[in-house]
Amino acid sequence: MATLYVTEPGARLEKEYKRLRVVDPEDQTLLVVPLVRVSEVVLVGWAGATTPAMLSLLDNDIGLTFLTRQGKLRGRLTPPTGKNLPLRRQQYRQAEDAPFCLRLSRAIVGGKLRNSRTMARRMMRGGAAAAPEQIQRLKTCLREAGRSADIAALMGQEGRGAKAYFAVFRAAIQERLPFGARTRRPPQDPVNALLGLGYSLLTGNLITALEIVGLDPYCGFFHGPTSYGRPALALDLMEEFRPLVVDSVVLTLVNKRMLTGEDFEAGGPAEQGIYLTRRGRRVFFEQYTRRLNTSVYHPTAGRALSYQKIFEVQARQLAKLIQAEIDEYQPFLVK
Repeated sequence: MATLYVTEPGARLEKEYKRLRVVDPEDQTLLVVPLVRVSEVVLVGWAGATTPAMLSLLDNDIGLTFLTRQGKLRGRLTPPTGKNLPLRRQQYRQAEDAPFCLRLSRAIVGGKLRNSRTMARRMMRGGAAAAPEQIQRLKTCLREAGRSADIAALMGQEGRGAKAYFAVFRAAIQERLPFGARTRRPPQDPVNALLGLGYSLLTGNLITALEIVGLDPYCGFFHGPTSYGRPALALDLMEEFRPLVVDSVVLTLVNKRMLTGEDFEAGGPAEQGIYLTRRGRRVFFEQYTRRLNTSVYHPTAGRALSYQKIFEVQARQLAKLIQAEIDEYQPFLVK
């Protein structure tokens, strides 16, 4: 099953028997898809949905996510939670256990840094003119992360590793589109706009995976409750997938010239940033969906799975760790 993205301004999602229909403001049909082929629906910007369509999604355990035109998460409509209350209660207890949080956070950061190092090596083989010292810095951060005495020290190593990784990533962009320092809310250049949108989508995918398993996406172990409404556990689980999913998509879109400067525009007075145009969003969602459906070998499953399925596999492993069914969390790694 796949995620259905509705991006056309003014488009409307409707129910039609056991299918979902997307129509434009003039009631012309844009798309018809069977419900059984949809795992998630994402409405972008001014796209909407009828009440029968939303009820049908709820009845079929299909989440509905609302994003702004810039990719910011506005909210989610999901079926009733609480299907696994004992698991959530244990999750809340473990979130108060400092040694548990540190042990899991080391695994989370280690997974991110290992995958970042792998991607950086690939980018350098692909011609990125980055200094080899960045790879050594990633290696050092990975070693020191495993020795971190607390979450604060671990975050420091994660931050230094990210800085080294993005130095290689910046070189790999090959000056196709401007990319300065990492900027968020609002993004100040096209590449940051792509990264921000991708990370928002990935967060939504991982919220869904955690809810399927029965975990609370808002109670994390590495990303603590620093702000109200922050999906901390989804951000925890996202770390190992950032370079593999989002960064990979952005490199493909930019270096293969699937997107150019004409696919971006400045936001209005209230937005003050750089964002994708309507065509740019359509191209981005197509490539992002293709990446989610890419099958890669998962060592625990012993077979190839799509990234979207791997999210759920990793969420289930996390649930087993919380319930003390396994001793450690193994992040998903690529070679």
